[in-house]
Amino acid sequence: MSIEERVSSLQEKHASLDQNLMDESSRPMPDSVAIKSIKREKLNIKDEIERLKL
Repeated sequence: MSIEERVSSLQEKHASLDQNLMDESSRPMPDSVAIKSIKREKLNIKDEIERLKL
């Protein structure tokens, strides 16, 4: 897998997690632990994307 493909894959996963975060946040009783976990994973993916772009 090339770097560009990896970045693209990570961007897709980041977008998917963003949708999951919005879905969880819009629930009547959002799970704060799940929200925190999703945010942490999104941040890790964002950091990896930035490292790969260097």
